[in-house]
Order: sequence, then C-alpha cells, then structure tokens
Amino acid sequence: MIDVASAYEGETILITGGAGCVGSNLTRKLASFNPEKIIVLDDLSSAYSWNIAGDDCVEFVRGDICDDEILKWVFKSKPDYVFHLAAHFANQNSVDKPEKDLRTNGLGILKVLEYAQLVGVKRFVYSSSGCGVYGLDSKMPFEEHDISISLHTPYQVTKLLGELYTNYYHNLYDLPIVNARFFNVFGPGEVPGRYRNVIPNFMYWAMNGEALPITGDGSETRDWTYIDDILQGLTRMGVVEDAIGESINLGSGRDHRVIDMANKVNELCGNEGGINYTQRRDWDAKTKLLSSIDKAKRILDYKPRCSFYDGLESTHDWFVDNWDLIVRSAEF
Repeated sequence: MIDVASAYEGETILITGGAGCVGSNLTRKLASFNPEKIIVLDDLSSAYSWNIAGDDCVEFVRGDICDDEILKWVFKSKPDYVFHLAAHFANQNSVDKPEKDLRTNGLGILKVLEYAQLVGVKRFVYSSSGCGVYGLDSKMPFEEHDISISLHTPYQVTKLLGELYTNYYHNLYDLPIVNARFFNVFGPGEVPGRYRNVIPNFMYWAMNGEALPITGDGSETRDWTYIDDILQGLTRMGVVEDAIGESINLGSGRDHRVIDMANKVNELCGNEGGINYTQRRDWDAKTKLLSSIDKAKRILDYKPRCSFYDGLESTHDWFVDNWDLIVRSAEF
C-alpha cells in the first residue's frame, strides 16, 4: 500500500467544515504529515473556533461554502486535495429547515466542485452518509451498490444529491473524486446540541445527572464508528488510485444496541438518572444500521481498530477535559 503520510507532505489541503468533529480531527491528522498548508473553511454555524486544530500550517477562514468570494479566496492557493465535509447537519435539522439543507448540501457542493475542477485538484473526497443513502429497501449489511431513492429526510436526499454531483464531475471532467459514506461517527470533538448525534448528547445529559431519552425500545442498533477509524479511511481515500470514482462505506462493520450504549454512558459518567423511553420520531424509520466494509478493506486496506467501548471511554475523557467549553457551547 501507498505511504499515506509521505503523499501529503508538502501539499496544500482544503478542508471545508474543518471546525466540526470529523474536520478538526482530520486537520490534526493531516498536520502530522507535514503538509505545506491546510486551509480550514467553516462558517461556525454548527462548530466552534476553540475546536479548530491549532498548528503552524493551519489557516482558518470563516465563511460560507455558497459564497463565491470566499471560495475564490481559498482556492487561490490551488489546493492539491479537497476534503468536503461542510454540511447542513442532520436529519431533524433538515426536516425543520429543508430549504437551508438544500442550499448548503446541494448548491454548496456544486460550487466547491466547480472551483475544485477549475484548479485541477489531485483528489476531491466528499463526506456522504451511509446512514442516509441506504433505505428500507436496501439489504443489510449495506453494500455500496444498493442505494435507495425512497428516503425519509431532506438530509438523506441531499447527501445522495452530493454523490450525484461528484459523479457528474468525475464523468464529465474526469475530476478524481471519492465518496465516503460515513456510518454513525463518534468520538472526541463533537459538541452536543439539539441537532447533534446521540452519543455526545447522552454524554452531556449523563454528566448532568439526567435520564437518557431513548426514542424506541432500545433494541435499535447502530454501526457506531470511532473517529480514528474514519480518519484512517479518509486519508487513504485521498491517495489510493483505485478509490477514484468510487463510493465506499466507512463503518465499523459491527452494530450495537442503543440500550447497551446508553447503559455504558451512564456507567462512565456515574449517572443514576437512568433511562427514559420516548416515542420514535416520524422520520426515524431505520431501526437497524450495519455497514458492509468489504469494499473499503479491498480498495483501501481499511482496518477498523478501535472497539466501540474503548471509543466511548475516549469520548468521555474528552468531555471531562473540555467540560467548561462544552457547557458554554452546547445548544439545546
């Protein structure tokens, strides 16, 4: 396999959405490979400046991916690699604000792709959603060919739309794209909030001694994937030639019950608040999620290394170390 670290050495990299959980961790990972420059573009609409990786090679630009003047500025450096992570996140947020979701996840990626094509990037890696592009008519474990057009939220629709746009630019302009389909990413760096994922929210509530609200009966399963494994896949997607033009799942290849996750979070936090069962949300039709990672293993030599419970412990440690910042930033 290719030497991933040396491939990025001396290069210029653009990370949109680089202040979020995946983006900030990816910035730190890539900074360790000694690039010339990493440009982090983020409007901080769902992220925080204190979470941005601090390194001499990192340049932070606050701005909107739909703003042509901002895009002209960041692409003036002619990045070699683009990791497009910026998104209007996530399902409930898209149900509440479908037009904003379409603007960011549809028009936004179209604009970034256009500039990437104009400067001739070596690779464009798009953060799609394994939880989004597969439907109730897709068989589990989800394989990359078995996507659905019967979806339940605007977020799922626009994540699939993003893949259609990247594929269009690859087919027409030969832009070297890769679509990364994330499955339930978790780990240090994700601040809890109304529209955030379940694990950071459960950590926050448990550390405040509150009951953890499970929508359903707790038997629902998710393919939670620790951030370090996601970074392994992303950095390889940027440099492995056989990945060009492909959509590839990045998951753990294992699923865990929501109730087991909740109990472990309560245990880690010493929370005696227990569990509160509530009605499942109307759009939450998938009671089980599980990825097939055979393609990632074959093309990327992808090997998830972090166990789910070790990942929960690391996430808890991050919450403890950053508790004051998290409390000031959490928006419910």
